[in-house]
Amino acid sequence: MPLRNFINKVTFAANLNSMKNSFLAFLVFALLLNFNVKADEGMWLPSLVGKLNIQKMTALGCRLTAEQIYDINHSSLKDAVVALDRGSCTGEIVSADGLLLTNHHCGFGEIQAHSSVEHDYLRDGFWAMKREDELANPGKTVTFLVRMEDVTDKVLKNVTDDMDDMTRSAKVHEATSKIEREAKGDEGYEVRVRSLFESNKYFLFVSQTFRDIRLVGTPPQSIGKFGGESDNWMWPRHTGDFSMFRVYCSPNGKPAEYSKQNVPYHSKHFLPVSLNGITKNDFTLVMGYPGTTTRYKTSSEVRFIMEVINEVRIAAREAKLAIIKDFMATSQKARIQYASKFARSSNYYKYSIGQNKGLASLNVISKKQAMERDFTNWVNQSPERIAKYGGALDTINSAFTSRDDKIAMEYSREALLRGGEIFIFAVKATSIKQLLNGGDKEKINNAASDLRNSLDEYFKDYDADTDQKVVAALLKLYAQKVDKKYIPGFFSEIQSKYHGDFEAYSKKMFSRTIFADKEKMISFLNNPSAKVLDKDMVFNAMRSIFDIMSVISSDVRKSTGRLDRAHRIFVAGLNEMNQDKSTYPDANSTMRLTYGIVDGYVPRDAMYYDYFTTLKGYTEKGIPGDVDFDIPQRLVDLYQAQDFGQYADKDGSLHTCFTSNNDITGGNSGSPVINGNGELVGIAFDGNWEAMSGDIAYEPELQKCINVDIRFVLWTIDKFAGASHLVNEMKLVR
Repeated sequence: MPLRNFINKVTFAANLNSMKNSFLAFLVFALLLNFNVKADEGMWLPSLVGKLNIQKMTALGCRLTAEQIYDINHSSLKDAVVALDRGSCTGEIVSADGLLLTNHHCGFGEIQAHSSVEHDYLRDGFWAMKREDELANPGKTVTFLVRMEDVTDKVLKNVTDDMDDMTRSAKVHEATSKIEREAKGDEGYEVRVRSLFESNKYFLFVSQTFRDIRLVGTPPQSIGKFGGESDNWMWPRHTGDFSMFRVYCSPNGKPAEYSKQNVPYHSKHFLPVSLNGITKNDFTLVMGYPGTTTRYKTSSEVRFIMEVINEVRIAAREAKLAIIKDFMATSQKARIQYASKFARSSNYYKYSIGQNKGLASLNVISKKQAMERDFTNWVNQSPERIAKYGGALDTINSAFTSRDDKIAMEYSREALLRGGEIFIFAVKATSIKQLLNGGDKEKINNAASDLRNSLDEYFKDYDADTDQKVVAALLKLYAQKVDKKYIPGFFSEIQSKYHGDFEAYSKKMFSRTIFADKEKMISFLNNPSAKVLDKDMVFNAMRSIFDIMSVISSDVRKSTGRLDRAHRIFVAGLNEMNQDKSTYPDANSTMRLTYGIVDGYVPRDAMYYDYFTTLKGYTEKGIPGDVDFDIPQRLVDLYQAQDFGQYADKDGSLHTCFTSNNDITGGNSGSPVINGNGELVGIAFDGNWEAMSGDIAYEPELQKCINVDIRFVLWTIDKFAGASHLVNEMKLVR
């Protein structure tokens, strides 16, 4: 029977027996409520959940109060959710002793750094069987949110609409600096006022950052990165994408650098872990630190992203990745050296391909144009609106009529700065060069010592021959794609002396530089000389690159100089036009929450993807020895024995991953997926290929958050790795 007909029949019966059967009336209400609600797009500020979201969340199945999610006076969910490395990823605390879960790819750099041919943690995994075995990670940080506060009125108190941009900026800076000084207090907190809604709103964020973060455990890459680049951004997925760290602090509970005397940190709240699993339409809450969305971009800006930013990234990284991939295939050492670099570069290479495909197939530009027509019509209905908002769209669109400077900027970033490593490495010697001109020996020696101390870490994961090939390929690409007026000066030497042979030039440059050889660097730093740097081909090329980038930046500023103001006015107008609707700001690496339900989706005509995968599907994908789909023999043995323990679903299988329609983006990697009771049921780790347009335009029918099932995580720790002491440390709920 169709649900509508069923509801009508139940309603009729309830009317006849309203005095006798109040339960039936309640049933009608519940059915109607659940029929009409749906997941809500948006990355919402947790402090506003009580005002904007809690009723919709309750209708979807959330049994938490707004205060249980965000509270500054009592422990709440926000106290268990952390930003890793200033927001590059998210993590969650799952024990009273600071045990932290995040994604495998969020810990990949640390796993790779600790790996060697003798201890290949990427290939074999790592598990600390006791606390003293946990591995320190200099530079890694975990940040807890203490509180957030709307300070818009304070920031804009002395700002008026008729101010020029420079005066407005000065007033805003003056106000935010005062607010930050007053909020800092004596607790050693970090304070920062962040702009939202294109500088129409301002929020103060107070946080605390811990710096002693130790690696506790990681599955082998064949679990933590199962599917590799082949499955990246794809569904169905079977990846056990998780790793474990622990947060340490000084004995008095304060953040501290690594020390053997430090103790595990006791956070205000940690997440209980559910063994009950998930079913279709279950409520899901994701909290984390999404990096960047651009949902207020105009049609002209979306077209620019597709035709310039993404196309440049695809072209440059395709050339670079092919060279690195060939090198990684040569030996185990080479694979370990470049594993993290390859992963970082390939992730957004594939993302850009998918985003362009999604933006095109979903007609996002046309939808943006329709919105802009509605906005223009709304503005034109009032002289006051015309005066206030009338020129914003034209200003934005005109900024993208010329592209040569912007194409040059994107290629300079991708092909010159993010291409070969050697130019950025050479930048580190600029301070020494400046000091050599001044002659202060003590400062020179100190600068040389600092650079010398970084050499072991740098050259451990560096292959000069590979970098030389990357540099040659990307210098050539730059020359082919960029307007001649934006070509660095040293390119003329490539044409005159090397007849346009970038490979020959690159080989000569690498043979005549100190920056490609550790011993040459040590020799130079032991006796720094300005003459050595003046003759160094890499150092001179680096300076030439930055000279031309200065020219490019100047031209870009001229063509986009009024964009910030136009964006602010445009978004202010949109919010006024839609003032009867709840709106959310673009993501900017501050804490957000997003809510939805567990569900599958239809990726294309005549296809349906179910909402979960199992270990059976994992084994079916397996290809022995394959770089993406190799399977550990122990996993095969456990599967064949059906040894799933307490982690099996009620259907008897071991679920590996599931999808929900939570609205996420980069930075949400590692975010907890929380059920209606506030319990951890999964870890978010990816989005789906069909909705790569999501950072620009949310697509409710297609956009999915891909999550590893927490029971697969626990099974891997316990049954696969034998690290049951880590599971025992958590609070399991059934």
